[in-house]
Amino acid sequence: MLQALHRDGGTLGGQIALSTGTGLAGAIGRRLARKLGIPIDRPRRGFRVDIVHDQQQMQWRRRFDDGSELISIFRPVGRYPDGHWLESTGPARMRLGVDLDGGGWRWRWRLLGVDVRGLRLPLFLFPRTDAYKRIEPGGEGERYRFAVAFSLFPFGELLRYEGALHAIPAVTASTADPAGAAIAAAHSSAERVIP
Repeated sequence: MLQALHRDGGTLGGQIALSTGTGLAGAIGRRLARKLGIPIDRPRRGFRVDIVHDQQQMQWRRRFDDGSELISIFRPVGRYPDGHWLESTGPARMRLGVDLDGGGWRWRWRLLGVDVRGLRLPLFLFPRTDAYKRIEPGGEGERYRFAVAFSLFPFGELLRYEGALHAIPAVTASTADPAGAAIAAAHSSAERVIP
């Protein structure tokens, strides 16, 4: 499933868990969530990801059940293992290395560099992103397990969102209302999602 999503695109849906840190880390995490367009008013939300691409780039459109969106554009540079991805999300552009485990069934991102509005930032100023994705077998088909966590020394974890999503058939994905589809996907898979 993981290679097929990157090769052919697709749509995933389900329910995710969202959390922020405590104290100052929580305040920074809430601000980061607002800037990224991630709703954190509830600990669980319906979630949908539409993945489309052409020869030059791949787009991940993440949609939350309240209608919020987080869109990232990924452009490959070079080839594995020496290449990297350029991710553009809002005003930030990140160079990401990829570590593969299990024959490519688990990806872990490594932040190699960041610039915001064209200004290169030292990595220590930018929250560390710990993100992975992998495919897990499930009773009703494979699930796409992922987690994205932002942390900043010395505060600790600022923001995290994670879940186990299932593939949404192309006909359903193309005809559904984005926010409604995220809600429907969350309800239909709630019992299949492991917190």
